[in-house]
Amino acid sequence: MVKITGYEIHDVRFPTSLTGDGTDAMNTECDYSSAYITLKTASDLVGHGMTFTIGRGNDIVCIAIQEVANRLVGKETEELFANMGKTWDFMLADPQLRWIGPEKGVIHIASGAVNNALWDMYARSRKKPLWKLVVDFTPEELVNATAFRYISDAITKEEALAMLKEKEATKKEREEKVRQEGYPAYVTSAGWLGYTDEKVARLTQEAVAAGFNHFKMKVGADQANDLRRGKIIRSIIDDPQYLPAGQTPRDLNSEALRGKNAGPTGAVLMIDANQVWDVQQAIDYVKGTHRPDDILGHAAIRKGLKPYGIGVATGEHAHNRMVFKQLLQAEAIDVVQIDSCRLAGVSEVLSVLLMAAKFGVPVCPHAGGVGLCEYVIHLSLIDYIAVSGSIERNVLEFVDHLHEHFVTPCSINAQGRYNVPTNPDEGYSIEMHKSSIAEFEWPNGSYWVGAKGKANE
Repeated sequence: MVKITGYEIHDVRFPTSLTGDGTDAMNTECDYSSAYITLKTASDLVGHGMTFTIGRGNDIVCIAIQEVANRLVGKETEELFANMGKTWDFMLADPQLRWIGPEKGVIHIASGAVNNALWDMYARSRKKPLWKLVVDFTPEELVNATAFRYISDAITKEEALAMLKEKEATKKEREEKVRQEGYPAYVTSAGWLGYTDEKVARLTQEAVAAGFNHFKMKVGADQANDLRRGKIIRSIIDDPQYLPAGQTPRDLNSEALRGKNAGPTGAVLMIDANQVWDVQQAIDYVKGTHRPDDILGHAAIRKGLKPYGIGVATGEHAHNRMVFKQLLQAEAIDVVQIDSCRLAGVSEVLSVLLMAAKFGVPVCPHAGGVGLCEYVIHLSLIDYIAVSGSIERNVLEFVDHLHEHFVTPCSINAQGRYNVPTNPDEGYSIEMHKSSIAEFEWPNGSYWVGAKGKANE
């Protein structure tokens, strides 16, 4: 039997603050960073995982990853794979580590990195991409792979099993459809607050030409500035002259655009305040978000904006499945915006996908940081093919940053959609090039040593 024998952990940081990538009203200085782990065995089988931060503090997460990973050393991989929900419970059951959560903050995102690495190992052992591993599960296997503690008042295992069995017969049809067409995406790359107006215009034109028709811009620092940038983006996405050659405006009455306030070309503009507004500010501004775990606040915002036909999405900073449970129970959101690194790995993500499907709320994952796009295409494919069966109103975030550092990076087709990962050896698609780790590991990677030397000149 193959056992987990050890691990390697790397604190990898990219200097994105130099170009303004990732900047928003709350996060004004971002060095996109990966707290990265490789689980090892005595064989060639490995598992790669990571969580995402924006710089300082990444080293703290790496220390926490080490503590969580220690629980898996010496364990037989097949015993862990046999019931990934039970394995997830075991990983989070250390009473002393649990005290510094529980199930939130640094210890939780560290647990996510390790759980994701284990799922990557599982997929590699079966020679399948992660999404394919999971959608090929029986309904019973998928339920057993899910973290269910504390959510039975929202969905029971029996309810989840019935939902999955209902979708089972048509999984192959959905898989064939998405392999052919790709998964719908939206783009944030043009909307960072730190960009000049000229750069915003250029990147917006490039995004339209690439086939995108959903766009997100960052707001919240200054209303006049936000309105000016919004007008620049709208002037381009609403103008048919910028559409790709041969493409005509989309049908505004289609299910994909219903209730989205699409412009004349069928383009949709979304805004993201990244937690800087209070409740009334958000309502007043949109007709200026607040804490991401303010359940009742989100409910008030949704209620206040509903008469204007404006929906509310949240979840990028929702730190566990219980927050999503309460958001759904309180009817506080129109879109579930899971984050593959904020939640504690695939097993917890599955619980949120199941709850969202039961409540009939679409899942549109956040994917703004390093490695997140590589992760979330797998999660959206699992949701569409095996869980919700819905793709018509879903869009998955895409940001064109740092993909070159991964062995099997995600990609976008000519229609502005994610391509489906197909490499049988890529697992969860998060393996980082060794050369990238050597260059950007903090503080002794070649880039950071060179930067330090230039600063001292």
